[in-house]
Amino acid sequence: MKKIISVINQKGGVGKTTTVVNLSTALAQLGKKILVIDLDPQGNATTGLGRSNNENDKNIYKVIIGQSDLKNSIQTSCVKNLDIIGSNVNLSGLEIETANDPNRAFLLKEILKKKNKDLFDKYETIFIDCPPSLSLLTVMSLVVADELLVPLQTEFFALEGISQLIKTIDRIKINLNPTLEIRGILLTMFDKRNKLSTQVDDEARKYFKEKVYKTVIPRNVRLSEAPSHGVPCVVYDRTCLGSQSYIKLAREFTEQGAEQISNG
Repeated sequence: MKKIISVINQKGGVGKTTTVVNLSTALAQLGKKILVIDLDPQGNATTGLGRSNNENDKNIYKVIIGQSDLKNSIQTSCVKNLDIIGSNVNLSGLEIETANDPNRAFLLKEILKKKNKDLFDKYETIFIDCPPSLSLLTVMSLVVADELLVPLQTEFFALEGISQLIKTIDRIKINLNPTLEIRGILLTMFDKRNKLSTQVDDEARKYFKEKVYKTVIPRNVRLSEAPSHGVPCVVYDRTCLGSQSYIKLAREFTEQGAEQISNG
């Protein structure tokens, strides 16, 4: 089963980390064993799952530069069945530190798919939270991923921005990861009172067809409140509209996975 999924969009503020944190939590609550790897130097997925992003040894940066063992870097989150390899601000300097390494785009793949393959057998899905840019870290995550989940905000210029991302994905497929596929496009920050939201929804479905999830994530105050409490919104307020949407998405995501297996 394909299981490394990078959650990616080069634009910031589209609900990428919110999606990683809440979708992984909702899946864990369905009894799935999930791992989140926080590859964003800001470390918001780390704090959003109840861990510190100031942890000096147990983080993905130390693993990539070879100063820390991957097994010891996996921490439990504040959610049962959900583990995390946290981020650290030093990740932002990785591009400069690895400038002379011709294989630097493959560093993460080497660690996750070759050296520590057996370590991940217990996880059903591994989510990578990417930084909001098309940097080395994002390229690393595109190289290691089996599939991509792309949050797309239902706002002006959203589809324009995604065309740049599609070009990057195509380049990665040709040169570095030929089997990479888009698992799904998730429409976020949807406001049914706003005509533009509906227009972007229509355009996205016309262009990406069945790749766009039926579930859309609404604009919701509780979704933006939850991170300051260090817990996912699905835990913070399970009944709010935002949480209910991610719970619904988790079911759709699971059905999609089952369909992929049956289609072989």
